[in-house]
Amino acid sequence: MIRMFQYGEVPNETLFIRSPLIQDVSGVVKDILADVQAHGDEALFRLTEKFDGAKLSSLLVSDEEIEEAFDEVSEEYRAVLRLAHDNIAEYHRQQIRPGFSITRPDGVVLGQKVTPIARVGLYVPNGTAAYPSSLLMNCVPAKLAGCGMLVITTPPGPDGRVDPAILAAAKIAGVDRIYKIGGAQAVAALAYGTESVPKVDKIVGPGNAYVAEAKRQVFGAVAIDTIAGPSEVLIVADGTNDPKVLAADMLAQAEHDVMATSVLVTDSPELGAAVAEELERQLKTLPREEIARASIENNGKIVICKDLRDAFACANEIAPEHLEIAVDDPFTWLGMVENAGSIFLGKHAPEALGDYLAGPNHTLPTTGTAKFGSPLSVDDFVKKSQYTYYSKEALRNVKNAIMLFAEEEGLRGHARSVEIRFE
Repeated sequence: MIRMFQYGEVPNETLFIRSPLIQDVSGVVKDILADVQAHGDEALFRLTEKFDGAKLSSLLVSDEEIEEAFDEVSEEYRAVLRLAHDNIAEYHRQQIRPGFSITRPDGVVLGQKVTPIARVGLYVPNGTAAYPSSLLMNCVPAKLAGCGMLVITTPPGPDGRVDPAILAAAKIAGVDRIYKIGGAQAVAALAYGTESVPKVDKIVGPGNAYVAEAKRQVFGAVAIDTIAGPSEVLIVADGTNDPKVLAADMLAQAEHDVMATSVLVTDSPELGAAVAEELERQLKTLPREEIARASIENNGKIVICKDLRDAFACANEIAPEHLEIAVDDPFTWLGMVENAGSIFLGKHAPEALGDYLAGPNHTLPTTGTAKFGSPLSVDDFVKKSQYTYYSKEALRNVKNAIMLFAEEEGLRGHARSVEIRFE
């Protein structure tokens, strides 16, 4: 049964603490990274057979495999993938920013140059479920940014095949290469490169605890997007809601993973009690009941507040990955949101809409990092260089100011590098 709290009964930061604790996999991951770095493709073949049960003859997915998978997927589903792709592209296209230049009459030019990251590695999970949606969410902004090479790694099944839906989505997104590698070994291959897998400049995409820890350990050798924790949703709802709908939204999150967290924050004790009953009823109908039940019983919570202002105060402190505002006038309350990854407004915008089709990205800050983090965007696939030009006269105008600054900081060499130009 889900646990219920009165707002203020426990510190807000404890509401997203998960039980049981995530296992420490850092030692195992460290060994895998070292193995791949030392032995390259040989380690990848061996580890793929060990962890995925697949004995491969090639790590690279062939063009023939992609075409076969594309044909295998139904025409209806291909249309859905294209719709999702187009919606994601429409939204992320608004994020493209050119560089800028400032020119002053005294001979000064200042600016910023925006350059796509040359090679990006995209990790696509394929464990208890396949996630072609994650592929699209990562690939589309990278393509719009102008990245030169997009490389995907995703775990194969025991038969050595990649899920056809993932390959179909990759074809629609215009991915350059796809490798049948999962887990920490995939992150190692992307970070260090092997005989078959090119070294990339940045790794993005969600994964399990091993993938997250691997990203943490390779950071520095390569850039990463974020270290994602288990998924989470917080729903702020008033008493006018249908408890069946709220329970369904919470279970949609819970079925992801036993570590996922679903929280309802409401000003109606009656609604809270009704949702608790409805959760138990709907759990029995879910194909992934075992996973969802563990999530709800260990990590799910219902928090009762005196009013919606307290509900938003609670939500801001928790800083959820997904925030649903289930009220009739959601735009009235939008200004109260300070910390959230993705916000779903009103009673007809379930989180599942954002997971697949709406367009905003579903790769989001988790475990409270929405207090300082942002959703994946085009900005994650570019780098910015700044440039400065001064004519001699422009430098003369600020010469004394620079020299004074340098002298005050005890850096005579800095001052001299300006002074010498006017001797």
